[in-house]
Amino acid sequence: MSLNYIWSGFFLVGFAAAFAQWLFLGDTEIFKKVIDGTFDAARMGVMDIALPLAGVMTLWLGIMNIGEKAGVIGWLAKVIAPFFSRIFPEVPKDHPATGHMVMNFSANLLGLDNAATPFGLKAMESLQTLNPNKDEASNAQIMFLVLHTSGLTLIPLAIMAQRAILGAADPSDIFIPCMIATYAATLAGIVAVSIRQRINLFDKVVLAWLGGLTGAIVALIWYFTQFLSKGEIETVSKVVSNLILMSVIAIFLIKAHLRKVNVYEAFIEGAKGGIQTSLTVIPYLVGMLVAISVFRNAGVFGFIVSGFEWIFSSLGLRTDFVPALPTALMKPLSGSGSKAMMIDAMTTYGPDSFVGRLACIFQGSADTTFYIVALYFGSVGIRRTRYAISCGLIADLAGVVTAIGVAYLFFG
Repeated sequence: MSLNYIWSGFFLVGFAAAFAQWLFLGDTEIFKKVIDGTFDAARMGVMDIALPLAGVMTLWLGIMNIGEKAGVIGWLAKVIAPFFSRIFPEVPKDHPATGHMVMNFSANLLGLDNAATPFGLKAMESLQTLNPNKDEASNAQIMFLVLHTSGLTLIPLAIMAQRAILGAADPSDIFIPCMIATYAATLAGIVAVSIRQRINLFDKVVLAWLGGLTGAIVALIWYFTQFLSKGEIETVSKVVSNLILMSVIAIFLIKAHLRKVNVYEAFIEGAKGGIQTSLTVIPYLVGMLVAISVFRNAGVFGFIVSGFEWIFSSLGLRTDFVPALPTALMKPLSGSGSKAMMIDAMTTYGPDSFVGRLACIFQGSADTTFYIVALYFGSVGIRRTRYAISCGLIADLAGVVTAIGVAYLFFG
């Protein structure tokens, strides 16, 4: 699926939808709304995303460099090498990219987005050194990106916090459904890419690692449900995730000192790349955000949701999940947009309603595919994404379908 056609499609479909609303519904403000949205999106891409990202990148690339010189990143790469050598066969043994990817996935698992992004961009940069065609995504880069867009997160802290703000009786009641949905999305992403790349998923090492991860998630669910009260889940999750991150920094520093590394110089050396990376992604980021803004502000989602409601009602199926669909539809396009949709669903229907809870599960089931493609591939100058977007959307779809299923199971 070509990003060229997708990007153009956002504008052209948005224009058609806006034109229809002006022509048939008499909405004389629709074009102003769309154009104003493009300016807002362009400003947001630079002022609200790229500039804050520069600071975060500067910090975590510096920390990452300390970890590399301390030998911790290399150790992590060796631990997970048997698994990664199967699903990333193009990445040589002990290559730094393996350690960077491990750090990214670990931060994602803990729901620490601010740390995950710098680790992910560093991983993409490392993978680019192995890429023979610099403007086309390699197999390894596609697998990494799809795994990242599937958004495997064990602790949806931000969602639980938002539910608490809006007065949910139990903010953490979506914890297990979110975990199940995001894990389903991740498995679907792995399978989709593996089929395209002819990776043997029945290899005993791959099965052992996937089985171990599944067992760990089941054990975590069991622990949280058996030993913690519902009110304690959010507090424990918040403490544990940030404690682990702080412990990682401490381990990096201690190991570096034991190796006689000048940690401050190592930090400065790594941090220098933060600003440049942020500047590199601005054109890609602004271009994608503006296109998504046109698609959203033209009212396309309203037409899509109405269409879904008509289809399911015509088939005699339940439609009580349809009001939550805007969150699911927005999620691959915009994290802030889907968050706004989630908050709107909880405000309109109540945080403890079926729609409110399902919107939260949608928000936690996957990540922002198009934003991540623009950010990560843009950071290394990749223009031809091959099948990265289609596989990412397959993972998103699996997360959405699973989210609906577990919502009915837990709350229906």
